[in-house]
Amino acid sequence: MNAPQAPQSGNVPYMTFVLENARWLSAGYLLAVFSGFGQTFFISLSGGDLRAEFGLSHGDLGLVYMLATLGSALTLPYVGKSLDYFPVRRIAAVVMIGLALCCLAMAASSSVWMVALTFYGLRLCGQGMMTHTSITAAGRWFSAQRGRALSLAILGFPTAEALFPICFVALTNVVGWRTAWAVSGGVLFLAALPVMMVLLAKDRVPSAREIASAKPEGRQWTRAEAIRDPRFWAVSFGVNAPAFIGTSIFFHQVYLVELRGWTLELFASSFLVMAFGVVGASLVIGPLIDRFSARQLLPFTLVPIASACLVLVLYHAPASAFIFMALIGISNGFNSTLVGALWPEVYGTRHMGAIRAIAFSVMVFASAAGPGLVGWLIDIGVAFDLQVLGMALYCLVFCVVLFVTARAYRSELQT
Repeated sequence: MNAPQAPQSGNVPYMTFVLENARWLSAGYLLAVFSGFGQTFFISLSGGDLRAEFGLSHGDLGLVYMLATLGSALTLPYVGKSLDYFPVRRIAAVVMIGLALCCLAMAASSSVWMVALTFYGLRLCGQGMMTHTSITAAGRWFSAQRGRALSLAILGFPTAEALFPICFVALTNVVGWRTAWAVSGGVLFLAALPVMMVLLAKDRVPSAREIASAKPEGRQWTRAEAIRDPRFWAVSFGVNAPAFIGTSIFFHQVYLVELRGWTLELFASSFLVMAFGVVGASLVIGPLIDRFSARQLLPFTLVPIASACLVLVLYHAPASAFIFMALIGISNGFNSTLVGALWPEVYGTRHMGAIRAIAFSVMVFASAAGPGLVGWLIDIGVAFDLQVLGMALYCLVFCVVLFVTARAYRSELQT
């Protein structure tokens, strides 16, 4: 094939690994960065404008968003497995063009139906396929240093979370929300896409030395086998709790800001704190995964998000926004890196595009259900703090479930 011989990165110093693999690490990182245009934290910044322009309640807009995201979750298993058959470069090009067109469609939206279709495209291309491509490619490109590679690729998410909300709010204040969406599409077309095509001009294949020095993968599961494994679903319903919780709260951030008496600018600035949390957690957890394995660290992944929910419920001062977002960042960095390494670790890499597509569709489903459910509960008068407390309790229960599941994975490896 055209793929070059991979650098020998079995047991090399961290900076040597980064420099030798800068091309592919940068590609994974930038795919994560530009997925931000289809993430809830970005889309929800226009929530107030969309409700005002189209006469929608919190529940109405949440329902539209939920249905669109559910549609993308149902589509993802079919399009996500394309990574098992086509080069990453081709998939990335198609997805980035699609995401750019969706940004332009949002700028031109003239009806609720058009908004719904645009939501669907943004979620499928941005949150779904851009994220799926970034994490799957990083997991497949690297064997012995998979944890490090994933921790670096995932830094793209906090970069977007730190920069996109502040820039979008500032741009909206100057030129309006529609023009701000048009500018977003232009950035994808004119800047992101050309850079990505240069970086992905060469694919990467792990060297024989890397494969030999990596932890043995053992059995190579097919997608059909994985989805019949009860542990797959136990992990999926646990590790995707942050997707449900984060999406629910970010989508209704305007309501939260009004409820607490904060300003939208204050909450947007707290995304920078979240970004630092993601960076710190990602850089710590990556080497720990390479040393101990994702299975051993699995039971601890929901502790930060449970703590974040309790802070939001118990502490209402403006400072709580920053504490909450710091914990959300730690949760996202921990959870994303760990899950990215866990699936290839326990199910192998041969069918990882198809298996991870199912896992991502569960994540997208969780993020779809949140805004609609929380919006409906807001409309019928259920206290927001009570809802968040319920989210915290769910996480604590699944800490126990993940502990049991992790033991089952480790027992299988030892037999």
